[in-house]
Amino acid sequence: MKVLSNAISKEEDSGNPEIAFGTLRASMRSRFGETAFRRWLEPMTGAVVHEASGCKCAALVLPTRFMRDWVEAHYGEAILSLWQEMSPRGSVSFSVLSPLSKAAQAKTAIDAAAAAPLAPIGRLPVSAPAGSGSFSGELSAELDPRFTFDNFVVGKPNELAYAAARRVADTETPAFNPLFLYGGVGLGKTHLMHAIAWHIRKNYPHRRVIYMSAEKFMYQFVRALRFKDTVSFKEQFRSVDVLMIDDVQFIGGKDSTQEEFFHTFNALVDRNRQVIISADKSPQDLDRMEERLRSRLGWGLVADLHPVNYELRLGILYAKAEKLGCPVPDKVMEFLAHKIASNVRELEGALNRIVAHAQLVGRTISLEMTQEVLSDMLRASERRVTIDEIQKKVAEHYNVRVADMHSARRSRAVARPRQVAMYLAKQLTPRSLPEIGRKFGGRDHTTVIHAVRKIEELSAYDAAFREDVELLLRLLRTAHFDEGKETGKPLLDQDAMETKRD
Repeated sequence: MKVLSNAISKEEDSGNPEIAFGTLRASMRSRFGETAFRRWLEPMTGAVVHEASGCKCAALVLPTRFMRDWVEAHYGEAILSLWQEMSPRGSVSFSVLSPLSKAAQAKTAIDAAAAAPLAPIGRLPVSAPAGSGSFSGELSAELDPRFTFDNFVVGKPNELAYAAARRVADTETPAFNPLFLYGGVGLGKTHLMHAIAWHIRKNYPHRRVIYMSAEKFMYQFVRALRFKDTVSFKEQFRSVDVLMIDDVQFIGGKDSTQEEFFHTFNALVDRNRQVIISADKSPQDLDRMEERLRSRLGWGLVADLHPVNYELRLGILYAKAEKLGCPVPDKVMEFLAHKIASNVRELEGALNRIVAHAQLVGRTISLEMTQEVLSDMLRASERRVTIDEIQKKVAEHYNVRVADMHSARRSRAVARPRQVAMYLAKQLTPRSLPEIGRKFGGRDHTTVIHAVRKIEELSAYDAAFREDVELLLRLLRTAHFDEGKETGKPLLDQDAMETKRD
């Protein structure tokens, strides 16, 4: 610090702008470290403007709009602070190198800086893009402050995805590339994506990260095509350290966007930059996606998030209640964990409604109050898939006859789909084991128990089989929910009606 103070003192005595800018560069190198300086700040050129009031403005020029925006967003406040240590009440401006000659560019930057007002810390003057239709602006989507690793409740259905996300966030050299996270709606994919971005931003601020939805990626690409600025688009996306694309299934069928994403993906992987993708299905099951892209998405680690089980749902509820600072009776927690099994988002939404109702109306949280407040959600959750629907869907999936579900045939080609259908009937319907057995050709309840255990064992060590079962589970839930939405009424439980007739 003594050497720096002497340098500043000499600069002020001589009034030499070149020395002042050189001292600022030295300060930035010392403050941000050699790696960050070489990557972002070394290409910077600049001039020092003596304003009429005697204050000085540092006019900093970067070679591209992307670098200008990044440096301003991530280092601008600290650069202003360093400059004001040298020149109290001084200001800083950032601009982009234009196609003009160096002399004309320097004059333009100095003129713009001289006209700029003094900038308080945290608000720096930003020069306008070179063209009104040029591709510019902050690319990354806003991150939700609630979605951090600390707030993610880990259980058996999501432990692999969580561990993989932590590993990627903690290492600068990709351990597996890409990391592909997939699962149904509301199971935590976006939470983990945000958590990775937050962790990198906090612990590795020099790393350049872009997080966005696939829809926004497509929008930015189309916009770049429209304004004939694809060079800037490629430069922005292919110069990052971590590219995170959420809900990649939305570019299915978009040939031009897939083509650009394919080349961006290859460019980043070739440079050993991390790519993280999320979707609602595994890479091989993505609809209308090019085969070569599906193949590359499955290159690294594919981690799925399973539907949450009862224990994990209960843990999520307790964690959420603790953050809300509102005591909720155990009976209410257990009731919610049993009744709302579709996804975490609906589960947390239900708890939010109960707590808000209690606080706004002044009622005590009880089981009766919960049933009253959540009557619409509970009705929706009680729409049941019938065993007949399950048998039909499983038969279609495995290319067997529905009649085989009731037959005495014991060949594996028939027995395994029958066991899967029994397992799904246990998961998706309220029917008892004897009732399920009767629907499968009058079988005993012990046969149903054996089928459920067999499917659980196979799912534990056979990933492909587990994905098969999870896909059927999602298809049945989604199809039934969509049917309920179309009618606008709760669906009748055909199995229950048959049980009453029996």
